[in-house]
Amino acid sequence: MDKEQFYQNIQQAANYILKQVDGRSPKTALMMGTGLSSIVDDLEDTISIDYNTIPFFAQSTVQSHSGKLVYGNLNGTEVIILAGRWHYYEGYSSKELTFPIRVIKQLGIERIYFTNVSGGVNENYNAGDLVIIKDHINFMPDHPLRGQNDLRLGLRFPDMLHTYDEELRSKIQSVAHTFNIPIHQGVYFALQGPSLETPAEYSFIHKFGADMVGMSTVPEVIVAKHAGLKIAAVSIISNICYPPEKITETTIEGVIEVANKASHNLNIVLKEVISS
Repeated sequence: MDKEQFYQNIQQAANYILKQVDGRSPKTALMMGTGLSSIVDDLEDTISIDYNTIPFFAQSTVQSHSGKLVYGNLNGTEVIILAGRWHYYEGYSSKELTFPIRVIKQLGIERIYFTNVSGGVNENYNAGDLVIIKDHINFMPDHPLRGQNDLRLGLRFPDMLHTYDEELRSKIQSVAHTFNIPIHQGVYFALQGPSLETPAEYSFIHKFGADMVGMSTVPEVIVAKHAGLKIAAVSIISNICYPPEKITETTIEGVIEVANKASHNLNIVLKEVISS
């Protein structure tokens, strides 16, 4: 697809959404990870749009991703929530799975909070811990900015030095401490999945300097940075992956169970940060 067609697709999707939402124009968006969309229940004055009705949106095929774009009021602040995301392992290209980030930028979003669940390769992490992502290591095989660049969407070579906004990270840390919610800051290592990593791979990732590993978030973060959005991201540790003697078999049901339990603390933090 050439860049002009891609740009027109973004405009068409954005215009479709605008017609559904009565002129509302939030500045803040949240993209929720596996098992983490319960914050939608805390919204007031909601408008929900199924992904499958929005032009050019891919469909989420993963258990616990509801597949809705939701406008609402969260503690007095207008937000857009992407309740469910897309993954490279589902068969989509990075350009396809990051398309919604392009669209919400056109809708007027200025800042975005990403959430996910990940495996902990820091020996000081426990299942259910919250971790602010301060940096990432990208081992995804398909880069979302590959191909023709459109200067209307962002620079050809976006600098990634200050990708995860320091002010937003400080606010998240401060709010968590205020509510006595333990929280860390760490480096996220992105792989394509869907198979989980071997013990040798977990050890490699640990030695590479990462604190957690997962299969999402980084493509969307790259596109959000390219688009000029302020970015913050919080991960929930779903399972212990280091040291090797602590590794146990992991299932998606187990991951969702941990995410559901820990999402209460995550929602407290996000609601307070967004409305402050």
